[in-house]
Amino acid sequence: MSDGDDTPQRAGFLSTVRAVLWSFAGVRKRRDYNQDASSLNPVHVIIAGIFAAVVFVLSIVLVVRFVVSQ
Repeated sequence: MSDGDDTPQRAGFLSTVRAVLWSFAGVRKRRDYNQDASSLNPVHVIIAGIFAAVVFVLSIVLVVRFVVSQ
């Protein structure tokens, strides 16, 4: 076993949330995508994706209700 181990460090949950939010916007550089693909935990990605989708849908529902009530 060598000291210069090249295994990627696992990203934290906040880094995962940031990557998911960038993916919702559809703006990612290939370099960042490759880094995310090698360091993100798939379970964290699923949880963050579901959370972001729920927040997105609820915000749209609230905006529509506000506009319709005016």
